[in-house]
Amino acid sequence: MAEKFVIHGGQPLRGDVAISGAKNSVLKLMAASLLTPAEIILNNVPSLSDVDVMKDVIAYLGCEVSQNDNTVQLRARELTSVEAPYELVSKMRASFTVLGALLGRCGEAKVSLPGGCSIGKRGVDLHVKGLEALGAEIEINHGYVSAKAKALTGAEILLDIPSVGATENIMLAAVLAKGSTVISNAAQEPEILDLANFLNTLGADVNGAGTTEIVINGVKPESLTGATYSVVPDRIEASTYLMAAVATHGDVTLHNVFATHLSPIIYKLQEVGAEITTVSPNSLRVQCPERPKATNIVTLPYPGFPTDLQAPMMALLTTAEGVSIIKETIYENRFKQIGELKRMGAEIQQEGNVAVVTGVEALSGAQVRASDLRAGAALVIAGLQAHGTTEILDLHHLDRGYEALVPKLNSLGADMIRVPVEEDSPEKAAI
Repeated sequence: MAEKFVIHGGQPLRGDVAISGAKNSVLKLMAASLLTPAEIILNNVPSLSDVDVMKDVIAYLGCEVSQNDNTVQLRARELTSVEAPYELVSKMRASFTVLGALLGRCGEAKVSLPGGCSIGKRGVDLHVKGLEALGAEIEINHGYVSAKAKALTGAEILLDIPSVGATENIMLAAVLAKGSTVISNAAQEPEILDLANFLNTLGADVNGAGTTEIVINGVKPESLTGATYSVVPDRIEASTYLMAAVATHGDVTLHNVFATHLSPIIYKLQEVGAEITTVSPNSLRVQCPERPKATNIVTLPYPGFPTDLQAPMMALLTTAEGVSIIKETIYENRFKQIGELKRMGAEIQQEGNVAVVTGVEALSGAQVRASDLRAGAALVIAGLQAHGTTEILDLHHLDRGYEALVPKLNSLGADMIRVPVEEDSPEKAAI
C-alpha cells in the first residue's frame, strides 16, 4: 500500500537519538559472507528494505539467512546457484558485489547489471577491468555479467577513479586468489575499512584499507572461518540528523557515532554556525540556536563532502543567511530535489552540475515527491523546518536507507506521521 509522510514543521529538534548500523556497509558484509561455509553473525544490522533485498539475493544463491531484531545469521554451507537474477539485483545496486564473492569462491558468476536510485551513470567497467586483471574471463550479454576463472591470481590494479563498488568487488574476489593483489587509487570510505576488518576477522589478509592503496594477500579457502561482527555506525544517517538539527535550530545528541567518519560534515556545519561537541567517545551534541549562514559545497570522494549528503545539505541551506553554491562532481543527475524544494518556496538556480541557493526566511509546507533516497531525506529536512504541513510521497525510497525514521524524529519533538495514500486520491493516481 502506498503511504506518505505528513509533517507539521517549525519545531526545533531536541533530545537524544541512536544511530543505526551503516546500510552501505552491511550490504557488502552480507555479500562477503558467501566466501565461507562457516556461520556468520552480524550485529547492529538496520531494518531496511535494502537489507531485505540483499537477504533475498544471497538466499537465492543458497545462503541460509535468518534475522532476529538487529542480528542476522548467515551460513553459505553450499552455494546452489552462481546466478543473481535481474528481478533481485535490479532493485539495488549494492547487490552487484556478490559478483566478486561468487567468482572468488566458485570460480564463476552470472550477475544481472545493477539497479538502485536513478541518480546518473554508474557503469561497471572498473569492476570488469579489475576482475579481468585477476584472471577472470568476462562477458556482458543480455543485461548480465558472466565471469569465469579457472584460478584467480593476484595483480596490480590501478582504478581510474576511486570507485567504492569496484574496490569492494575486487577485494572480495582477491581474498581467495593466489598471491597478492594491490589496488591503487582505491576508495577510502569508512565502509571499505569496515569490509576489510570483517574479512580479516574471517581469516583474510587485507591491509591498507582506508588509504589509497589496499593490499590483499590471498589465503586458502580453509583459512576462512565464521565470525561475530558488529556493523559500523551509519555516517550518512548520522549526518542527516545533524543537518536536521541545524536546519530546525535544535539541540540534539547523537549516540553510536564515529566522529572521525563525520569530519567533512562537522567542518561544514561548524562553518554555517553550528556548535558540535564530543560528549563521549561515541556521542556528539549539535546545537544551532541561530539561523545558519551560507556556505559552499563541492561533492568529492571520501574524505571529501559525500554526494549522498548533497541533497540534505541543500535543504538546510535553503533557509541559511546568504547565497550558497553547491557543485555536484560525482553524479550528473543528483539535483532532482531542486524542483520539489522550490515548490516549498526555496530559491535555487541550477546550471549544469552547479546549484546556487539563495537563503529565504522560511519554507512553506507543500506536497512533494521523493525521487530517490537522499532527495527524500532532503524533503524530510525541508518539511521539519517549514511553516505549515508538508506531505512527502514515494516513501519506498526512504525505506531503503533510514531505519525507524518517524519514531526517531518524533522522539526529538517532530510532529510527523506515516499514513496510507487514499485509493481515490490524485496522488495515488500519479503513483
